[in-house]
Amino acid sequence: MSKILYRLGHWAVRRRRRVLLGWLAALVVVIGASAAWGGSTNDVFDIPGAESQQAMDLLDERFPAQAGSSSRVVFATADGSSLSDGTSRAAIDATLAELRESPGVVGVVSPFDAGTISPDEDIAFAEVQFAVPAEQVPTEDVEALEEAVTPALDAGLQVEFGGDVGAEEEIGHTSELIGLGVAVIVLLFSFGSIVAMGLPIVSALLGVGIGLTGITLAAGFMDLNSTAPTLALMIGLAVGIDYALFIVTRHRQNLAEGHSVEESAARANATAGGAVVFAGMTVVIALAGLAVIGIPFLTVMGLAAAVTVLMAVLIAVTLLPALLGFAGHGIDKWRIGRARTGSAAEAHDTLSARWARRVIGRPGVALLGGLAIMLVLAIPALSMRLGMPDAGSQPESTTARRAYDLLADGFGPGFNGPMMIVVDASDAADPQAAADAVAVAVRSDAGVLHAEDPLFNEAGDTAVISMVPRTSPASPDTEDLVHRLRHDVLDPVEDSTGVEASVAGQTATLIDMSDRMTSALPLFMALVIGLTMLLLLMVFRSILVPIKAALAILLSIASSFGVVVAVFQWGWLKDVIGLEETIPIISFLPMLMFAILFGLSMDYEVFILSRVREDYVRTKQARHSVLTGLTSSARVITAAALIMISVFASFIIGDDPTMKMFGLGFSIAVLLDATVVRMMIVPAVLALFGDKAWWLPRWLDRALPDLDVEGEHLIEALEAEEAEEAASVDSVEGTALGAIPDDQPVSV
Repeated sequence: MSKILYRLGHWAVRRRRRVLLGWLAALVVVIGASAAWGGSTNDVFDIPGAESQQAMDLLDERFPAQAGSSSRVVFATADGSSLSDGTSRAAIDATLAELRESPGVVGVVSPFDAGTISPDEDIAFAEVQFAVPAEQVPTEDVEALEEAVTPALDAGLQVEFGGDVGAEEEIGHTSELIGLGVAVIVLLFSFGSIVAMGLPIVSALLGVGIGLTGITLAAGFMDLNSTAPTLALMIGLAVGIDYALFIVTRHRQNLAEGHSVEESAARANATAGGAVVFAGMTVVIALAGLAVIGIPFLTVMGLAAAVTVLMAVLIAVTLLPALLGFAGHGIDKWRIGRARTGSAAEAHDTLSARWARRVIGRPGVALLGGLAIMLVLAIPALSMRLGMPDAGSQPESTTARRAYDLLADGFGPGFNGPMMIVVDASDAADPQAAADAVAVAVRSDAGVLHAEDPLFNEAGDTAVISMVPRTSPASPDTEDLVHRLRHDVLDPVEDSTGVEASVAGQTATLIDMSDRMTSALPLFMALVIGLTMLLLLMVFRSILVPIKAALAILLSIASSFGVVVAVFQWGWLKDVIGLEETIPIISFLPMLMFAILFGLSMDYEVFILSRVREDYVRTKQARHSVLTGLTSSARVITAAALIMISVFASFIIGDDPTMKMFGLGFSIAVLLDATVVRMMIVPAVLALFGDKAWWLPRWLDRALPDLDVEGEHLIEALEAEEAEEAASVDSVEGTALGAIPDDQPVSV
């Protein structure tokens, strides 16, 4: 691989104008295609094989009127007066008339007919039915829905939207700009040059631009979760800057050693670029591996993030060498302070060098200290509960949150998470009596607040029983209720009546998704850790290094989970990050964090350990190699970690609790991985084991392929060629000078 990247680096520098124009043309083409055929994201949660999904599929087939979507239009008076009064009642009736005429609406249930008005009569809600699922409701129909409530607003009533279909909230982009600004500062401090700083920023922004417009284009042909673009932006921006940082750092080191611009860029591409490709591909493989879970939206989300990472890798090994060619020897122009090349001489007396000497001097203390920090932070993860946040966790500035609060105040928290019991009575002797028996059994459960009478389809073989739990959608009690209804309440009725009864609805679907994630997490962890160990075994030719890396990744993940649980589930410091309510850990967060942090950890692992192994192979001095490897790579690892942390942490200041959780989880994991793991645990373990850290049975060494990720063999070959050329030149010059008589003057 290193030879291919070396030749690619040479080609990119020589054809730098073509490479730059090619990438710009790709961006223009993707933007044009996205504008012409792109679509919008939606939150479709299909879970093949789950009971809730099977129930909804049955409704699609037999009872399509109940398989559509709905919006809850919530009315409230500002002064606590009765909505049944003449003016308020007239305004609501006028609004309902407007809603019935809105495009896409197939039915409107008045609160005065359905009795959905609070005991104090100051809060009420109307159900607005659509024939199609929420993700298929056109934006124009949603806008018409918002315009139809004008009569109620003009009468001074508060009107909010809840349910499946509602007003779309505008997403700001302040957070990523803050992260980008911090990245600029870190790069300036790291490089000391505006030109060197600009190269990673430009390449990362181009990759993110192509990735995000590509996601918009893909949304026109498939269902994409609304979290996918933001997650892709977060990951793409962080890895795009970091990957470029590694290559630019190595390039400037090569220039400082006297290589030409083209040769320096090619060598940087073959060495640091190899690590970038290796780390990027592991992220891509892990994200694509989410397909084994069997949940379509998670598969697509993983693929969207994987494409963005792949774009960052391609740009790093093609466009970046071209940009290095454009910069030439002027890469250190416009200096901010003293330009830093990252050479060994600069690193010798740094803070990281002094720290490394202390860790290696007392490796046992450093190892125990690092493990203690990580294990203490991981303790809260033992109580982690997976789930999905509801509208109650959204900011109060959103209409969905205000509707949630009004419904909870007027009717109880369970009204925000209604469910349905779908009854397949096609094999029952008396469908009506069987469905009634199901309704009676459901009402008997203490967790059920209300259950309506069965509503049959025209064929009379399928019924729907609307049900309201006593607790909120995200409550553990609601999750227990769903499981209890399925296994303890409905199973006996099915046996006695011959029907098949299933719990369905959005709340049940999200609970099923959390259950699927929980059951699949151990298998996915095993796949990720196994792949980590296999790849590192081939790269570093060591038994200990893969084992240590697997344990280190587990420690980083567990500790970051512990912090996330403490903040989001326990509520510690939740006000600091702007979280209004405690929420369960989002069910797909652990898998995505495993997939992404797996590759990011590999990046740091390869960058540090390749330097350590390179020195060990040359000197056979285990402890000294750890010192020199850690010292020479500490600055770039610190800069890369600061950039990732700043990009990830910037998303914490946003309003979306999902992105807050991702931002905190990723930033804490990178912080711990780059500090406690890389600067304490890894060097301490290597120093303690000494030569044994690099032991590998000979038979296994012969059996494993040699990946040469950091281009070690290539550099050795190039140095050997340079030595031969230098010796040849010296020989020729010596022969020429030797042929001149001693008394003959030499003219220059």
